[in-house]
Amino acid sequence: MTPSPRLLPGRRFGHFLGAYGLLAFAALLFLVFSLALPDTFPTLDNISEVLSNQSIPALLALGAMIPIVTAKFDLSLGYGLGLAHVMTMQLLANEAWPWPLVCLAVVVGGAVVGVFNGLVVEFAKINSFIATLGTGSILYALTGWITNGARIVPGPQGLPAAFTDLYDSRFLGLPVSAFYVLALTAVLWLLLERLPLGRYLYVIGSNPRAAELVGIPTRRYVVYAFAGSGLVVGVAGVLLAAQQRIGNPSVGLDYLLPAFVGALLGSTAIRPGRPNALGTLVAVVILAIGLAGIGQLGAEFWVTPLFNGATLLLAVGMAAMPPAASCAGGGRHRPGPAPTRSASAHDLRPPPPCRPRGSAPCTRTARPSSAARSSWLWRPLSSPAANAAPRPAPRPGRQGLRRPAVPPSWPGPGPPWHGPRSRTPRGTAPPAAPGRSRANASSMSRRR
Repeated sequence: MTPSPRLLPGRRFGHFLGAYGLLAFAALLFLVFSLALPDTFPTLDNISEVLSNQSIPALLALGAMIPIVTAKFDLSLGYGLGLAHVMTMQLLANEAWPWPLVCLAVVVGGAVVGVFNGLVVEFAKINSFIATLGTGSILYALTGWITNGARIVPGPQGLPAAFTDLYDSRFLGLPVSAFYVLALTAVLWLLLERLPLGRYLYVIGSNPRAAELVGIPTRRYVVYAFAGSGLVVGVAGVLLAAQQRIGNPSVGLDYLLPAFVGALLGSTAIRPGRPNALGTLVAVVILAIGLAGIGQLGAEFWVTPLFNGATLLLAVGMAAMPPAASCAGGGRHRPGPAPTRSASAHDLRPPPPCRPRGSAPCTRTARPSSAARSSWLWRPLSSPAANAAPRPAPRPGRQGLRRPAVPPSWPGPGPPWHGPRSRTPRGTAPPAAPGRSRANASSMSRRR
């Protein structure tokens, strides 16, 4: 078994930079703003405020990441957040439901909306962009119908203190909402990286046809992904109601773009090339630091959407960037011309190993086509060029070892050298072989 080649120091550094470059950039960004604003930015109060304000966008980014794992997109996140927020305020302020029952109903309702999205995408065979955009419009219409276009304001008694403590309380000197984000990140990391569910979702996202061929129920797991996203949206809606303490029917749309920015930018960190929970958390930290620093520097109101849009374009560009090709020895190569159908077997030999970095540039033949590979592996002499090549003459001593051809007039049931051995009755002579007399055949029968 050939051992796997070790990465050169330059390649190891490139891999490390690609995986943890965003984390290093977050630390550098925090250092820059700390030096620019030494009295206000690196303080505990500012860090607590940033964590409190960015906890709901972080939850939505983690929720948006789940369908992206399966190569689907849920554009109804913002509309679903607004509906969950309004339903929470409606049941608490106007219907006077107990707050634990309200939280449970809203979270379950979010999961039901996610299941509906998954069913529409998988069983109705509608593109996820179009399907979730349509369901989002329906959710926005329901929000307007419930609120009648007005805000929901609680009575003089306000909201229950236990309900508002879900967002306002602190743990270890930090907002408890930040620990919700950490807990959800840990749960998603466990599901996606350590359990078969995550492997199935990644396989579906990379190659749905291959997932079906190996027996993975793709439709079911895509519905699971949308249900998980809706569940997270329901939790975020409850926390948003506890934060704002007033029902605003148009509040959810402002969270849609930051959620996708965090989810897509996170696919370029920790595990570059695929969405992951830890990378999404790092991306949300970068967005939080950048927005907080820009706000404290006195930027205009339009800088925030500009920052989000530019970061989204950067995230999509980095996620779509193909990895650099490399040779077997770690050096880069220039792919040669693809072999034609009439290439000979000599031209289709595997390329030699590449030279290490720093030496002459490596030229490597591109992978042959399916027809060329079949000709190379199974019929190395089937091409005209190969058949035209002179074949070596056989050695003279080998001809005497070959068995003679069987004449077509052989009277027996089968040739004694190739066919099955026939049993003859005792006392009868078997048919004589070519070149043998009948007397020799009778003597051989008596010897048996």
